[in-house]
Amino acid sequence: MTTAPDRTGPVGTGPETAAPAKAVLEATGLSVVHRTRSGPLHAVSGVDLALYPRRTLALVGESGSGKSSIAKALLRLPPPTTGTVTLDGTDLATLSPRALRAVRPRLQMVFQDPLSSLNPRRRVRDLVAEPLDAHPDPAHGGTRDREEAVARQLEAVGLPPALFGDRRPHQLSGGQAQRVAIARALAAGPRVLIADEAVSALDVSAQATVLNLLRGLTEERGLAGLFISHDLGVVRAVSDEVAVLQLGRVCERGPTEAVLAAPAHPYTAALLAAVPEPGRPLRDTGLLPADPPSPLAPPSGCRFRTRCPLADSRCATEEPALRQLAPGRTVACHRPLIDAAPAA
Repeated sequence: MTTAPDRTGPVGTGPETAAPAKAVLEATGLSVVHRTRSGPLHAVSGVDLALYPRRTLALVGESGSGKSSIAKALLRLPPPTTGTVTLDGTDLATLSPRALRAVRPRLQMVFQDPLSSLNPRRRVRDLVAEPLDAHPDPAHGGTRDREEAVARQLEAVGLPPALFGDRRPHQLSGGQAQRVAIARALAAGPRVLIADEAVSALDVSAQATVLNLLRGLTEERGLAGLFISHDLGVVRAVSDEVAVLQLGRVCERGPTEAVLAAPAHPYTAALLAAVPEPGRPLRDTGLLPADPPSPLAPPSGCRFRTRCPLADSRCATEEPALRQLAPGRTVACHRPLIDAAPAA
């Protein structure tokens, strides 16, 4: 008989627990600025986050909100413009290129398009073995050890090695190719697994398979997960906590079910209103009829104010800071949709 997964541990950036686990990865003051001909593009501005074992933090937001820029900054591909990223207490910026290469297996990423991330000329078993070849273990370097390790990873993602080991990417479905990409990431023995829109290109049945796989592996192997998506239905299925990004800043974060059941920020509410539901017309998002602002010239004060129906003069002059609404629940808004819980 299987037991229900333990959900009492810490999540994302602010777990409400008596004895929180230690964060595997922490980012503080993370900012990413791209230099363009039109001037500096502020992709990410002052983001803090933490990833914990057996927990998944979801980053959500519309295109251009900075989700993928955060993921790449965590992996130093390229490094952030400002801010620190620590893995198991080690600041990655202090590592030499050789030392950074040695810790890279502990940080793995699954990309949106699996076929473009897999070498079309290589067999599945060789694709999964790539991390083992790049970072060989002197104690287990034999051919038999390599084959057994590859077989274990393929079995873990539901792909029998006898059936799939000799196939090439073009012989796989989208869901199967994404599972190969996950098996390759797991072969490196990661501590952190980042999934960047990992199911957006898949059909619904394949999405369910990959989401269940990611959820199960995160818990079974003690991984710290970061899941990036614009689909709130997918986020609900896979994450413990959610951080909502708007134009490079976190505007709301907290336990996934709490945020999706009662959003505190008008932007989060607008994202939820845009989610289609069977048998019902799309709801009015409530946004003002204005184009999203450009990260080349973000608005003063609150970056959402040009589209927010609740904005007032304070929103134009004062940037809202993240403040606590309840334990583990924060929002950056001068006029949140829900009130802070009274102090005990």
